[in-house]
Amino acid sequence: MRRELDHAIAAAHRAGDLTLEFFGGKYQVEYKERRDPVTDADLAANTFLKEQLLGAFPECGWLSEETADTPQRLGAERLWIIDPIDGTREFVAGIPEYAVSVALVEQGEPVVGVIYNPPAGQLFAAIRGGGAFLNGKRIFCSEAPSLDQATLIVSRSETKRGEIEPLRPHLKEVKPVGSVAYKLAVVAAGLDGDFNVSVQPKSEWDVCAGDLLVREAGGQMLDLEGQVRRYNQPDPRIEGGLVAGNPRLVRAMLELLASLR
Repeated sequence: MRRELDHAIAAAHRAGDLTLEFFGGKYQVEYKERRDPVTDADLAANTFLKEQLLGAFPECGWLSEETADTPQRLGAERLWIIDPIDGTREFVAGIPEYAVSVALVEQGEPVVGVIYNPPAGQLFAAIRGGGAFLNGKRIFCSEAPSLDQATLIVSRSETKRGEIEPLRPHLKEVKPVGSVAYKLAVVAAGLDGDFNVSVQPKSEWDVCAGDLLVREAGGQMLDLEGQVRRYNQPDPRIEGGLVAGNPRLVRAMLELLASLR
């Protein structure tokens, strides 16, 4: 699996550097369903990643936010799950909190995960059973013992809509951060936040690499029913919400959310 990790790291790094050629400059922005933006940088990074990863591992399936989905991937034992730019809204706004997210899944389980934030030069990487790393240094989730001693990092859009307000009185701090993938990487590294809650639906490409990073950093990512995600589902959309962080915080937040329903 080391070969796959090395390829994922190299491809994510080069794709991220490619996005920097557009970041803060001129590019075309279009809008998909639900008014999600897509830019020339998303498409260029997606093309590069597909060429590099499927070129090296042609037997793998492919699932990416910027590639039309096909049912053929469901028969693949191994599958690349990609978001060439997670946090395109931040990218367009010039906020340096977007990420290239690359994951490899085997029979539904993530085995390789790489998340690269190009403006910050932060490259997070994990391999199943081998730990999680930031720029080559081992990382671990925060050990915050309780919600009232923990900083929650959340989506800017969910914060603006007031969806996080019921949680605020139970927490030490709430901090908006861009990109779902980047938030999970930050949680895995215990940087500037102890755990993450998402209350809106996500997609497999948003969270797969980050899920593995959190697992390998000693934490967990669960849905609101307390279940671990299995990947390469027919519908890649993940309904409901997700909680990620150390097991104590995840358990406490799931109990709090259940009490607020």
